[in-house]
Amino acid sequence: MKINTPVQKNEDISLHIDSLTAQGQGIGKVDGFAMFVPQALPGEDVDAHVIKVHTGYGIAKLKAVRNPSPNRAAPRCPVYAQCGGCTLQHVRYEAQLAAKHAQVQDAIRRLGGFTDVKVEPVLGMTEPWRYRNKGSFPLGSGGSGVVMGFYAPHSHRIVPMEDCPIQDARGIAAACAVRDWAEQYGIAPYDEATQRGDLRHVMARTSAQGVMAVIVTTGKLPQRDALVANLKKRVPDLACVLHNINRTASNVILGGEYALVYGAARLETNIGGLRFDVSAQSFLQVNPTQTEALYQTVLSFLNLNGEETVADVYCGIGAISLLLAKAAKKVIGIDNVAEAVEDARRNAAQNDIRNAEFICGNAEDALPALVAQGAALQAIVVDPPRKGCEQAALQAILRSGAKRVVYVSCDPATLARDCRILADGGLRIARVQPVDMFPHTGHVETVVLLEKI
Repeated sequence: MKINTPVQKNEDISLHIDSLTAQGQGIGKVDGFAMFVPQALPGEDVDAHVIKVHTGYGIAKLKAVRNPSPNRAAPRCPVYAQCGGCTLQHVRYEAQLAAKHAQVQDAIRRLGGFTDVKVEPVLGMTEPWRYRNKGSFPLGSGGSGVVMGFYAPHSHRIVPMEDCPIQDARGIAAACAVRDWAEQYGIAPYDEATQRGDLRHVMARTSAQGVMAVIVTTGKLPQRDALVANLKKRVPDLACVLHNINRTASNVILGGEYALVYGAARLETNIGGLRFDVSAQSFLQVNPTQTEALYQTVLSFLNLNGEETVADVYCGIGAISLLLAKAAKKVIGIDNVAEAVEDARRNAAQNDIRNAEFICGNAEDALPALVAQGAALQAIVVDPPRKGCEQAALQAILRSGAKRVVYVSCDPATLARDCRILADGGLRIARVQPVDMFPHTGHVETVVLLEKI
């Protein structure tokens, strides 16, 4: 059905780009009608081809740029235009940081209603490449045999690749080794449409101490010795190989069954002078350099004097918890992933930290229970997933009486929403510090200090 708009699908248009979305899409208007053009930048006049038209906006494919912006950069990745992993490689890094600052500022002011809150400049990287210590690579069948890569945007079509400039090169080497092993031994990749095939994903996690490779299949793992031999040849500091079985018909990457194939069951990493062992299931920040900056920001915001009891909610493997424990009287970590809590307890023991304890449970259940039991919390750290905190957890924070709350967020919108609730309950925003954990993508991490009024 034809929509009554100034542009129509398959039409070629010319327009001026006025602004940029967090996802790297340029926004221009045709007779007041908004058009989103991926890889177009503010200030540019572009030619584009309309591919989708909705009642309120349209989407067009960039064909030509007539006056390139001074903020335009040449992407390092040869499949950047097809891959869905990065969205900002065509933007100079300094301009990326400015755009992310504006994104956080807009969310805090417009969504949160905090008109007088200053957002600090984004903490960026000196070298914003090869930073990712984790990658999950789907495998499939292509014209040349077994292919490995990332999904194209809004699809499960694999874009084949040999390298990714934001990934640790050792993780890419591990993924390529698995792909070549599968090709050599005729291991069939899983097909989501037919639900046939064996090999689904390879997940690689890296640290200064080594590389973990997790091979995800629908059942048995054939040619195990050949797999390990190929990985050891291509990845000299291979630390462990795990086999994960995912029998579901969903697009979830990891299943619930694990078996150790080679080496240790966990990967060692160091953060802030402490040693951590990380299991395949556990959450760990993907940018080691910026993780140090992020955690130091948390510690400086709390400014602990050694007499406080601190709750670390959504604590994962206990990375923030154990760093806090060095400066606090006691730390109580909460996480709902049993393997992560087990890692946290092990990490506390091997670092000889005895003033940290960990609770396995949902934040919206465990934190209210802790407060109801009368725990005297002087400070609370929350680092929730993108959806933010549940209402029950936010209300427990307010009832706790904690004088300082540090909220770490990977989504400015849910951060602003939750900070509004906390502010309405008696806290005020004192500091806002964005940290660029994910260069060349639209994502930004933010640390907010809230103080009791």
